[in-house]
Amino acid sequence: MKQIAEDIFYVGVDDTKLDYFEGQFAIPDGVSYNSYAIIDEKIAIIDSVDAKFGEEWLKNLEEVLGGRTPDYLVVQHMEPDHSASIKLFTDRYPLAQVVGNQKTFVMLEGYFGKGFPANQLVVKEFETLSFGKHSLRFIMAPMVHWPEVMFSYDIATNTLFSADAFGKFGALSRKEKNWEDEARRYYFGIVGKYGAQVKAVLLKVGSLEINRIAPLHGPVLEGKKLSSAIHYYKKWAAYTPDAEGVLIACSSIYGHTAQAAARLAEELENRGQKVKVIDLIRCDWAECIAQAFRFPKLVVAATTYNGEIFPAARNFLTGLAERNYQWRTVGFIENGSWAPVCARQMRARLEECKNLVFAENTVKVRCALNDESVEEIKKLADELCK
Repeated sequence: MKQIAEDIFYVGVDDTKLDYFEGQFAIPDGVSYNSYAIIDEKIAIIDSVDAKFGEEWLKNLEEVLGGRTPDYLVVQHMEPDHSASIKLFTDRYPLAQVVGNQKTFVMLEGYFGKGFPANQLVVKEFETLSFGKHSLRFIMAPMVHWPEVMFSYDIATNTLFSADAFGKFGALSRKEKNWEDEARRYYFGIVGKYGAQVKAVLLKVGSLEINRIAPLHGPVLEGKKLSSAIHYYKKWAAYTPDAEGVLIACSSIYGHTAQAAARLAEELENRGQKVKVIDLIRCDWAECIAQAFRFPKLVVAATTYNGEIFPAARNFLTGLAERNYQWRTVGFIENGSWAPVCARQMRARLEECKNLVFAENTVKVRCALNDESVEEIKKLADELCK
């Protein structure tokens, strides 16, 4: 097993067969379920793994334990991809204490039955638990992204075990892609609604000296990767864009809406704006959401379909609203052969979001581009460049 710091070892597993995380996020490179072991005078295991990998995880533990038995299992997060093997652990090591907060044990009983586990150790905010040289300080992180979540900070090595925060998609055995791209898709897909709660826990850990962050998905972060990750998390938690320019998110049936989107992109680029165009039908849904949070300005181009918003655009807008989309400028292009009406409905999907500015100019395409709709595109481009 890989050593990540003095006396601290990685004992997690890779899932390279799962195609959709939580049934909705495409993960062509799989995902890791991370677990860690602190081997000291007393031994602490931090989190378990998905049920499909319970036996593999126990073998990893045996390898690092060297014939010893663990004293504690620290449960930071109760989502089943991290908690489903806890019963397997307690059956193997019945004397080990399961460490969590009050909300942890409510969920443990919900998953495994009343009175589980037999050996409970309830910890509170900023309490510490010593294993010898190493001591963990517990930091509550409610709604990042479940109510029972807590972080654990090893005082001896300045290691922050961050539960699902600072995680990303991708199995560790696969070639790592650019961290911020996959972490952004992960963050806004899963954690993005809870920016206020992420900011709160970042403030709690802000005074700590942190040498590395060990999340429950993705690589351990150190050095430049660590400082970059903290930089991005501060931006994302504040809903601050981390790129310049305009995102045009388009769903087109026969190509005319796509032509309008392409013409707007051309007009914006001619005015010196950076532009990214995504196809809402073919682009991964979670990537579309992440890109919308990446840019400060968004234009949604969609067809009216059954008197409503075309489904790909409707799902996209619903996803943004559910994730507290804010601090952005938003414009619309609508198309319809006889009754283009979806711009009003698209705006309604976002009107409950905070701190959005809606463009005054809306582009209306009837069937195909004409002189009138091209002029509307130019006006929208001018407005977005102000």
